[in-house]
Amino acid sequence: MKYIRLLFLFFLTVPVVFSQSEPDSELPPAKTTEALQLETIRYGTESEIAVLIQTLKNENAFYLDDELITLVQSAKNRIILSGVFSFFGDRGKGGLEERAIRAVKERDNEAFETVVSALDYLGKIKAPDAIGPLKDVIDRDEQRFMGNAVRALGLVGKVDAETADSTAEYFVDFYTNRNPGDENRREMVLALGELGSLEGIPLLSEIAGSGDERPALRMAALDSLSKIGAPEGLQTILTALVSPDPNVRSSAIAALGPFSGQEVEDVILDAFRDSYYRARISAAKAAGERKFVEAIPYLRYRAEKDEIPAVKDEAIRALGAMGNRDADTILADLLMERKNTDRVRILAAEMLIRNNADDYAGKVILEMDEAQGKKQTVLYNGFLRVIGTARSGTVEDLTRRFLTSGGIIEKSYALDMTVNNEFRDLAPQVKELTDEKNGTLARKARNVLEKLGLD
Repeated sequence: MKYIRLLFLFFLTVPVVFSQSEPDSELPPAKTTEALQLETIRYGTESEIAVLIQTLKNENAFYLDDELITLVQSAKNRIILSGVFSFFGDRGKGGLEERAIRAVKERDNEAFETVVSALDYLGKIKAPDAIGPLKDVIDRDEQRFMGNAVRALGLVGKVDAETADSTAEYFVDFYTNRNPGDENRREMVLALGELGSLEGIPLLSEIAGSGDERPALRMAALDSLSKIGAPEGLQTILTALVSPDPNVRSSAIAALGPFSGQEVEDVILDAFRDSYYRARISAAKAAGERKFVEAIPYLRYRAEKDEIPAVKDEAIRALGAMGNRDADTILADLLMERKNTDRVRILAAEMLIRNNADDYAGKVILEMDEAQGKKQTVLYNGFLRVIGTARSGTVEDLTRRFLTSGGIIEKSYALDMTVNNEFRDLAPQVKELTDEKNGTLARKARNVLEKLGLD
């Protein structure tokens, strides 16, 4: 027993040397994120693919488009199909037209979500070959898909003037001689506006000018007359300005944007005094759309004093649409006044950076740093988002700072600024982010280097 105890103590005190193999050298290299995503497309479940598509959307990553097109050709899963149709449609990206038209033609054998997303996709990419199948859905009065088909045809039909006219005539005939139902009537009225054809003006004027029509339908008709923007529709819009319904009245004010003349300008200025807040919003929209500089003092007052935040927002956007020094000076005052709400200051900064980043990026950066120092998180994040869109050499130092010492969000915006402004001198800092340990940031950094021709 004594010898066993001694032997046990010997093994405790003497180091054991194990064979030193090199397992790492025998392991296959880790797969890149792109390779893993490609495997998901080829072998993943519907849930896995849906998550991947959302990731690609969030990252504005399009390098797997060809693989997704191939996937969709044979796919029947509603989640996969609707996800890819949405992903491509939001970008106006073609490649799925044949599959989408097939889904519409064979709609009895497809899931409801698939058909709806296919209709929406065809409208967004304005696929001319879809006109026949879309009309077939409408003519058959298939209520499940009617609204989506009408919206899609309104977009597809404006591929050229001749097609727009014939499609408008089709809608007018259907509206007048058949009974499309209240909701579909509204969709057809809005589709006539999308088409922009003069053929729709008589019907739209009749609807907009009728006190017997539902307010929602009159408002849709006024919006469509504004989109067409033809002088033939102006008188109807002016008549609607005296409607007792405040929503119709505000829609008429908003519809004045594309029209000119002293009478129109007087109406817009008078609308800034309307007690109904939507009328004031409409006045601001109309002033911004037509760059109505005489409205600048009214817009300033609304941006500073109006009790409704939505009115302030629209006044600030209208000032941004002016694009002149007087309006920019007002926006700068709104930005620098720290008593203003975060919402007002961020929106003012957005307008300034969009219009004149060279002059105002420095001010926004100073206010952003001030917000960070005071731990005003919402304000800081808002300014960060705004400055991330800046196209100006004045943000190069900030971009370098973010790349080297910022957090994940700051680095992501810094990559945007690098590619937006072609800051090639920052290539060394960008390359440091391409390590796979940085996850999605690494892929974004590689994309930036590729776009700048530095990969």
